[in-house]
Amino acid sequence: MVQQSIFKVLVVDDQPDILEAMRLLLKGHGYSTETATSPEQALLAAAAGDHDLVMIDMNYARDTTSGSEGLALLDMLRAIRPEVPVVVMTAWSSIDLAVDAMRRGASDFLTKPWDNTRVLELVARQTARQNELSIACGVQRQLLPRPRVSAPGIEFECVFRPAGDVGGDLCDIFTTGEQSTAFLLGDVSGKGIGAAMLMANLHGIIRSNRELADDPAVLITRSNRQFYQATSPEHFSTLFFGVYDHATATLQYVNCGHPPPVLLRRSGEVERLESTGLMLGAFDGMQFEARAIGISPGDRLVLFSDGVSETGGHEDDAWVVDSVQMLARAGSKSLAQALAMACDSADDVTILDLRF
Repeated sequence: MVQQSIFKVLVVDDQPDILEAMRLLLKGHGYSTETATSPEQALLAAAAGDHDLVMIDMNYARDTTSGSEGLALLDMLRAIRPEVPVVVMTAWSSIDLAVDAMRRGASDFLTKPWDNTRVLELVARQTARQNELSIACGVQRQLLPRPRVSAPGIEFECVFRPAGDVGGDLCDIFTTGEQSTAFLLGDVSGKGIGAAMLMANLHGIIRSNRELADDPAVLITRSNRQFYQATSPEHFSTLFFGVYDHATATLQYVNCGHPPPVLLRRSGEVERLESTGLMLGAFDGMQFEARAIGISPGDRLVLFSDGVSETGGHEDDAWVVDSVQMLARAGSKSLAQALAMACDSADDVTILDLRF
């Protein structure tokens, strides 16, 4: 049996008696506690530690009433450790301050003097959330392809960087015959655990229809119907699905409203594989069209999610085309990694680089 790790809490307050009272309460119920007496100490501890939860006071020695130090600390903690929930502690007279903190990303708040039962219930909820996220992360990692994969006539590199603990992007590669390989990249609506569950659902639907992969239009049409029937009307996914036949050097594809991949020809010319249909799961009974193009040795296809195309305030994805051309000319050993590093996005970032 795998031993469950101890839940770690960082508590920040400039009053030693409060820190000690919270430490004893949490320790008595099996939690590990680290303390800090100032925002500066808290940031150092958060950057160096592996805490599961941070609890911060809103007022410190330099400013004992406005809560501005606490709000600034909250912003910095969210910036350096966005995956770690932050609970703010404030007096009953400062409820408006707690509400402001919640708007800025705090997960919950405690009023001082606190009720021990309320504290333990709050930490227990965060513990359960952390366990759910760990399970979801494990499932998502199992569904993603290895970072580097080879198949008949192709080499792949995949980079996946979720915006939070888990993401709603979908990427998969599987063989469909001795000389043919299917690949896909999708972006499910929403974020977090809900989007990850939708992603896993769609992944399972497509995999269950893999015997139809050599006819992408039929596979996607059936998958759309099943995804539509299994989800709420507001849930949908953009998706690019392709099948490469090495024997005939032909790529068949269906693009369901996804950002058009960049096909970089060996000659340096660029083509875009535009949409062939609407988003997956948007409408029941949709019929999807497949297109076919010839592929030559030395060609390269780069797929990406909208977390890449919309990064840094770009109005379109022209910057992606320019970057792919530049990185390819430079002989980048890891084009997908280099492109992901250039993305300053609050959304999931997924890139699939195929070299024929």
